[in-house]
Amino acid sequence: MKILLTGATGYIGQRLLPGLAEAGHEVVCLVRDARRFALPDTLPEALRPQVSAVQCDLLKPETLADLPLDIDAAYYLVHSMSGGDKDFFQLEQDSARNFTQYLDRTGARQVIYLSGIANDHDLSVHLRSRSAVEDVLAGAQKTQLTVLRASIIIGSGSASFEIIRDIVEKLPVMVTPRWLNSRCQPLGIRDVMFYLVAVLDNPACLGQSFDLGGPDVLTYKEMLLGLAAQRGYKRWIMTVPVLTPRLSSWWLYLVTSTSFSLAQSLVESLKNDTVADPARSIARAVPHLCMSYRQALALAFQRIEQNEVVSSWSDAMSSGTLRQNYMDAIQIPKNGMFFDRQLRPFTRPVAEVLDNIWRIGGERGWYKTDWLWRIRGLMDKLVGGVGLRRGRRSPSRLRAGDPLDFWRVLVADRATKRLLLYAEMRLPGEAWLQFRIVDNEDGTHALEQLAAYRPEGLAGRLYWYSVLPFHGIIFKGMVKNLLEFGSPAAEK
Repeated sequence: MKILLTGATGYIGQRLLPGLAEAGHEVVCLVRDARRFALPDTLPEALRPQVSAVQCDLLKPETLADLPLDIDAAYYLVHSMSGGDKDFFQLEQDSARNFTQYLDRTGARQVIYLSGIANDHDLSVHLRSRSAVEDVLAGAQKTQLTVLRASIIIGSGSASFEIIRDIVEKLPVMVTPRWLNSRCQPLGIRDVMFYLVAVLDNPACLGQSFDLGGPDVLTYKEMLLGLAAQRGYKRWIMTVPVLTPRLSSWWLYLVTSTSFSLAQSLVESLKNDTVADPARSIARAVPHLCMSYRQALALAFQRIEQNEVVSSWSDAMSSGTLRQNYMDAIQIPKNGMFFDRQLRPFTRPVAEVLDNIWRIGGERGWYKTDWLWRIRGLMDKLVGGVGLRRGRRSPSRLRAGDPLDFWRVLVADRATKRLLLYAEMRLPGEAWLQFRIVDNEDGTHALEQLAAYRPEGLAGRLYWYSVLPFHGIIFKGMVKNLLEFGSPAAEK
C-alpha cells in the first residue's frame, strides 16, 4: 500500500514510520519543512528507498497541490496540544478540513486519526478540539475514518512519561493540585504502535471509533507512586484544593521539562477522567494483550538506559519558542552581528574531538562552568523559556531538528565536521553556536568555536555587553576542554 503519513517528525510519527516500512508499505511523509526531515535511526538501510518526503503546510491549501493522489491510506497525526496559539481550536479544524478536501481528490480508502479519550462531561478545550477534528475528518466523501482514542501514553520520550518522571525524581515531598485524583488508563507506546498498524486496511475498523487503554485504571497520584516504587524511591504526596489551574500550570512548568503552553494544556485536560468505554473497546475488532503500567515503565527505562530513545515530545517545534521556519537560519548572517570566535589547534585524533563535540549538553554538560549554564537555564525558565531540562534525545547521536538543552540542532554533519546550534532560549535577538574542525594545508587541524548573536534593538545590545565579561571564562574554557576531555593529558 502507498501511505501518506502526516506528523512524520513528531513523537508518534517517528516511531510509526519504521513499522510501516517493515510491513512492506511505501510511505510518503508530509512535513512542513523538508530540510529538517531525517529518516529514523531505527529504519534499516534496505527499507529507506520505500520512504519519501513531501513538503506541505496543512493551513495553506495551495501547498497541498504537490501531495500524491495515488495513496491508499493516510495517517492524521497532527495536533497542537503543545502549541501556544490561542486560536488552535479553529486552526486544528481548518487543518483537518483542508486535509479532508485533499482526501476527496485521492483514491484513499482509509484515514486513521489518533485522538484522545473524551467520555467525560465538561471536556477541556483540547479534548473538545480532538472531537471536533474527528467530526471534520469523518466528512470525507470516499475515505472511511478510523479513530483511535488513547489515554495517557507511556514510553521513553513521551511527554506524559517525562513529566511524571521529572516530578518523582525531583520532589521527595509533593503538595499537588486535586487533579491528581482524576483517573486514566495508561497505555504503553509499544501497544499504541501495534494498534496503529493493526487497524490499517482492516475491514472491521473502517468507519469505526475505538477507545484504547491498558489493563490498569489509575489516578495520576497512583501513577506517580507507581513510578516511584519502580525506581525504589520513597515519595509523599498531599493534594490540596487551593491551587488554581494557572498556579498548577506554573507548578508543572517549573518542576518539569515541559513548556508552559503544554503545561497549561495538560492541567486543563487532567480535570477529565480518560478511561476507556467498554462499549467502544478495540478488543472486539483487534484482540491484543496490552502491557501493564509497570511493564510500560520498565520498558521505557530500559530504552533510556540502553540509549535507544527513538523520539521525544521535545522533537516537536512547539516544545519551545522557535519559529516554524527556523531552518532559514542555517547560514549565520554576517551583518549586524556580534561574534566570539575561538580557534585552537590540536594534535589529538579528529574522531575523538568530534565525539566530544557530538556529546555536548545533556548529562555531560557544556565542558566549562556548568553552574553558569544552569543559572542561565533557570533564568530562562522564569521568563517562560524552555530552560535546560529538555536535555537531549541521545547521549552520543545528533541530527538536524534535535532539541539540545535550550538549543536546537540546525546542522549535525560529521562528514564536514560541523555542528551548528540555534538558540531556543528567551533572548532579545537571535543566537547561534557553531563548532567546526578546520583542516589546514599542512595536515594539522584546529577547532573553531563560533558564538554569533544578532541583537534586536537597544535591549539586544545591552544583553550582549552584559554577558560579555563571562565570555572569556566560558568560551575559552569550552574550546580547551572540548579538545582535552577524555585524553590522557586531561586525566593526569
